Amino acid sequence: MDYRKIGVVALAVAVLIVYAVRRPATVTAAGDFASGSAGLKSAGALAFGPDGMLFVGDSVGGSIAAIDTGDRTPSAVSKIDVQAIDEKLAALVGVMPSDILINDVAVNPISKNVYVSAARGRGPDAAPLVVRIDGSGKLTLLTLDNIRHDTISFTDAPDAAARQNPRTQTITDMAFVNGNVMVAGMSNEEWSSALRSIPYPFKTASKGTQLQIWHASHGRYETQSPVRTFVPYTIDGKEYVLAAYTCTPLVKIPVSDLKAGAQVKGVTISDLGSGNQPLDMVPYKKDGHEFILIANSSFGVVKLHADNLGQYKPIDSPTVVDVAGAPYDKIASLTNVRHLAQFDASNAVILTASPASVKTIALP
Repeated sequence: MDYRKIGVVALAVAVLIVYAVRRPATVTAAGDFASGSAGLKSAGALAFGPDGMLFVGDSVGGSIAAIDTGDRTPSAVSKIDVQAIDEKLAALVGVMPSDILINDVAVNPISKNVYVSAARGRGPDAAPLVVRIDGSGKLTLLTLDNIRHDTISFTDAPDAAARQNPRTQTITDMAFVNGNVMVAGMSNEEWSSALRSIPYPFKTASKGTQLQIWHASHGRYETQSPVRTFVPYTIDGKEYVLAAYTCTPLVKIPVSDLKAGAQVKGVTISDLGSGNQPLDMVPYKKDGHEFILIANSSFGVVKLHADNLGQYKPIDSPTVVDVAGAPYDKIASLTNVRHLAQFDASNAVILTASPASVKTIALP
């Protein structure tokens, strides 16, 4: 018996055992995710990355989960129309429609399947839900307690508080931009409005960039109000984040300024008016012109003319009128829109309330 060979084999087995013990439960390489609970405490903002990868914002948990949907089959679907989405989602999980709160909508650019994030129940005990809707209108619940995933936690998430809990606004919007998950929301820094840029595959989540803006409707500089929705946008050949805030300034922030922990002053270039919260934005081109479709809480859906966003002077003092900067048209035919997402170059998906529905529309 060759004891030296036995010793070598034993050492190799020991190394493998140690590696298996020390290997993290969640791995970061795309396509090599671990299966198990995604650990979500909430399901809010959604965004798609490469290969059908779905990013789910968890404000309560102060983290993002990258979910491997396995949804990578191209589809020729050109239309989605699901009525009474709240009732169908409630029936799927065994609750009343009043116990369902829909948080966001996103479209898989490969399959054209629509994904909806929601909460089952209200308050701290609400359970996170993510549902896929295919072209036939069928709803499929993702099994978040046993799914291939990776998770990254923030180091600067705000602490929970009893009143006006900033933790629930840790993540207000997300987008996948040039290999990074860009995340708007709140932080625990002095300038609590934050914009984070997190490389994917996940390794670490550095502190976000802290933002200051001039708020024309309020007549002051602000650092505590989070970005409500944003889109990456190129203005005069330079990459920006075009961000919309409550009451409703539209602000450009250079992507090159987004550095961990930096304090950056955004430039307000347009103002849609006070008493309103922007919900979602979709940029698009039509008939040789650039537009941004914006869904709002009070103003309905508007179509911002975006051909020459670089020509508008910075707004850094109280405006004489409530509206300034780029002109826009109100789309009166679209009512009760609560969420908006791009479907393809010519169409968008909207989620409406009263009645609750998810459907495609032609970009106006």
